[in-house]
Amino acid sequence: MDSLHGAAVTAGNLGLKGPHGWAFREVSFSAGPGSLIAVEGPSGSGRTCLLLTLTGRMRPSEGHAETGGLRLPRRAAAVRRIAALGPVPGVSELDPALTVAEHLRERALLQRRYDGSLRALLRPRRERAASAGARIDAALDAAGLDPATLPKAERTRVRDLERLEALRLSVALALIGRPALIAVDDADLKLSDAERAEAWELLRSLAADGTTVLAVCSGPAPADAVTVRTGAGTTESTADTGTTSTSTSTSTSTSTTNNSTDTDDEGTADALAATGRS
Repeated sequence: MDSLHGAAVTAGNLGLKGPHGWAFREVSFSAGPGSLIAVEGPSGSGRTCLLLTLTGRMRPSEGHAETGGLRLPRRAAAVRRIAALGPVPGVSELDPALTVAEHLRERALLQRRYDGSLRALLRPRRERAASAGARIDAALDAAGLDPATLPKAERTRVRDLERLEALRLSVALALIGRPALIAVDDADLKLSDAERAEAWELLRSLAADGTTVLAVCSGPAPADAVTVRTGAGTTESTADTGTTSTSTSTSTSTSTTNNSTDTDDEGTADALAATGRS
């Protein structure tokens, strides 16, 4: 398995079928550790479902995939331990009523409770607090979020954050667990051109530091990303990413193709229902 500095991600003829047809199908690509992977495609083409499949949250119906050298779906539980979710609507959303500080404190406590070693849990309270504080500070720094610049600093509620600030907070929360891969849905949603550039620069910096980044986008992906397209088309990857050349041909079911109003949320809900998750 890859080190926690980054997880390689591969897929071959990967597909996921829900009650109303295929969420995505025939997805094939390969990306090395520390890659920036951009998932492009029209709304309803299974982008979110693909993201959740590659992070071990959904079970594919056909094909094969590996994340960090762990075969999916057989090693899905192990993949979930190394792959953290940033913002994913309906799955890992921020609570608008909570403050920035409350979100950070809650995530640090959960991280210590469920992922910490027994030795770490038995350390003196002061040492545990210092360790949690250091993790939070490192995550905020990597996400480019300075709470002091917010309207009410750490007491700012999520509902009062700008879209890009909320994205940075979600990324920071995911980074507290020091994952090998971080997955971000709707990375460029409702952002201005300048904000979109900032968002991609953030994700690019995480990849440069060694964390593999898997991001769903609506607009064009950066030229230096490994691009995976859902819906009709092929994928391309740039030579300077150090990844292998990729190709993807994804088809959708007749019901999806004939109904252009289908959304990723609906497709995700269908596929979650099919896999017994909600």
